[in-house]
Formats: sequence, C-alpha cells, structure tokens
Amino acid sequence: MPDYAAARFHMVECQVRPNKVTDQRLVDSMMEVPRELFVPKAARGIAYVDDEIAIGPGRFLLEPMVFARMLQAAELKSTDVVLDIGCGTGYSTAVIARIAATVVGIESDAALAQQATSALGEVGADNAIVINAPTTAGYPAQAPYDVIVFNGTVAEVPAGIADQLAEGGRMVAAVLGTRGVGEVKLFRREGGVLSSRVLFEAKPPLLPGFEPKPVFEF
Repeated sequence: MPDYAAARFHMVECQVRPNKVTDQRLVDSMMEVPRELFVPKAARGIAYVDDEIAIGPGRFLLEPMVFARMLQAAELKSTDVVLDIGCGTGYSTAVIARIAATVVGIESDAALAQQATSALGEVGADNAIVINAPTTAGYPAQAPYDVIVFNGTVAEVPAGIADQLAEGGRMVAAVLGTRGVGEVKLFRREGGVLSSRVLFEAKPPLLPGFEPKPVFEF
C-alpha cells in the first residue's frame, strides 16, 4: 500500500517549499489534506506528482507548486470568505478551508461536485460548501468575496465575477497572455478600482467555460 503521508511530505518539501512558498499556514494545510482522496482511485498512486492530475473529462487538479504560489499570493486570512471557481473534486477547497473562515466552491460538473461534497465531509471541512452551477457566473448569492481563486487558465476574467470581489479583496487567476503564454495574475480591488499585476508564467489546462472566444475572419 502506498505511503501517502510520506508522499505528501515529499510534495511539500520538494515541490512547494523550494518554490518561494513561505506561508506556514499554507504549508501546513497542504501537509495535512490527503490529496489522494481527491483524485480517481486509479490515480491515487500519482496523487503527489509535480504535474496536473486528470480528475474528469477536461478537468485537472493544478500542479502543487502552481497552486501553492497562487494561494500564497492571495494572502489568505482567517476571516476571509473565499470563492473557489472550478473546484473539481474539492482539493483546493479543502486546503483553503483550513485557513479561511468560509469557502464556497463552485463546480459546473454535477458528478465532480458530488465527489467534492463527499470528500470535504470526509476531511471535516465543515466551513466549506460546493455549489453545482455554471462557473462562468461565479456565485453572486454569497458575494462579496475577500478572495477569488480560479482552478485553471482563463482567456479573461469575466466582469461579472470580478464584480463579486470585495473592497480590499484579492483574486488570482492564470490568464492567457500574448502568444498563448499563461500568466498568473493577482488582482486587487482598492478604492473601488480593480488593478492587476503578473506574478509568474504558468499555463494550467483551460478551465471549461473560460476558453477564448472564436474570432471570425472575413
């Protein structure tokens, strides 16, 4: 039987810590959440690999290093209400829930949403909920959010989702840049104005529903 605890320790010490992740709360959370519970049973042996892991048609868990750097940039606080967009099987939601006050995971795939709800219950994430609904609309019913996280690359951040970010809020997303390069960006709302800056280059798989719009040429 695989030693998942050892694999989890190796993931944190060899993939996360060496890549500028210094937030101890985040490190502890990734050390505690059993990632193997959030991947298909056939993939549990590679649950801690330094790459994306397929969890369903066109859906993936983010690479641990990219995920950790994104969350660190979000500067999670114990009082934060967080919107986790495209939460899949709920791994990201579980990690965030150990740091923030409340986490709302939004997932468009009904089967994945059901798996996420079950797995979150198994790890005792009582402050998290998963909503099965279109991810492209966010979840305005619980807005505003202190933090918004996208679990995949997006062509652009929809204005309707950006509007759900609270004053002083932070939002992190991998956004398609020029020439198809992926750029992880940090957005902040200050004084009612939304600004952004590039943190690092990374291009996780595209998040369904957030693909580039077709360009018609005549």
